[in-house]
Amino acid sequence: MAPVVHNPVMVREVVEALGIRPGGSYIDCTVGEGGHAEAILAAAEQAPRLLGLDLDEDSLATARRRLEKHLDKVTLVRGSYAGLERFAVDNGFMGADGILFDLGFSSAQLDRPARGFSFAGEGPLDMRFDTRQKLTAERLVNTMSERELADLIYKLGEEHRSRRIARAIVAARPLTTTTQLADVVARAAGGHGHGRIHPATRTFQAIRIAVNAELGNIEAGLAQAVQVLAGGGRLVVLSYHSLEDRLVKEFMRRESTGCLCGPSAPPCTCGHTATLRLVSRKVVKPTEEEVRTNPRSRSAKIRVAERTLGATRKKVTERITW
Repeated sequence: MAPVVHNPVMVREVVEALGIRPGGSYIDCTVGEGGHAEAILAAAEQAPRLLGLDLDEDSLATARRRLEKHLDKVTLVRGSYAGLERFAVDNGFMGADGILFDLGFSSAQLDRPARGFSFAGEGPLDMRFDTRQKLTAERLVNTMSERELADLIYKLGEEHRSRRIARAIVAARPLTTTTQLADVVARAAGGHGHGRIHPATRTFQAIRIAVNAELGNIEAGLAQAVQVLAGGGRLVVLSYHSLEDRLVKEFMRRESTGCLCGPSAPPCTCGHTATLRLVSRKVVKPTEEEVRTNPRSRSAKIRVAERTLGATRKKVTERITW
C-alpha cells in the first residue's frame, strides 16, 4: 500500500477561493490523491459533502485512503469531468456550492515510469489518465503522419521546432519507450531546452494532451460546471500551462459577458446572457515560499468565477474523445 505523500498546490488559496460553506456541497473534478478534497472537508466545522471525480484508478484508491475518516461525506467516482453534469445528477450534486478543476496530471503519475508521462526514467509510451482507453502515446507516435505530428507538437506543445522533431520521430519509428522518444526529440531540437526546460518537455506535453483529449474535455467540463453550480456557487480552476490558462480565461470572460455581438452589430441577435461573474480579473499565483518547497507549483494559476443568480440552465453535450 503506497503512502499518501501528495502535497496539493496552493491549497490555502483554493479553499479561500471556494468560500466553503458549512454543510455545503462541493465537486472536485480532479480529485487525484485527495489533497484539495481533504482541505475542503476540513475547512468548515460542519463538513460539506464532496463528489470527487478522477479517471485514474490508482489515484482514486489513494484518495479513498486519505479521506477515510470523511467517507460518510464523500462520493468518489471513476470518470471524466467531461461527464460532470451526468455524475452530478446521478449522485445528488446538482446545485453545488463550488466546483474545483485542478488541471494537468499528478506528481504520482509523473513519478511512476510505468505510466509513461515522464522521460526521467524509462517506461512505456503510455500517458493515459484512464488505462481503460485504447489510445496510447505509443500508438499515436507510431501511426500519425509526419505533418500531423508536426501540427500536433506545434499547437499543443507550442514548440517552434515541431517540423524537425516530427521528421526525426518518423525516421526513428517504431518507438516504444519514453527515453527513446526523449532522445530522438533532444537530438532533433539540438539538445537545448527553453532555459531550464528539457528539450523534450513540450513534445511530451503535446502528446499527453492529445492522448487524453484534454482541451476538448476541459471545454466540456467548464460548460457543464456552470449548469451544475447553484446561484452564487464558485468555479475555481487551477491551470499549469498557457494553453489551459488561455482556454479558462476565455471561457470565463465569455460567460461573464452579456451580448457577444460586439459594438458593430446592434441590436443584439446572439441572445447570450452572462452566467458567471468574475470574482477577480487577477490570477492567483503560488507564493515564493511554495515554489521553493514545491517546484512543480511554479507555473500554477488560479482563476475564480461565481455563477450569477437566476442564470438559465441549458443542456450541455459531453465530450470525451479518444
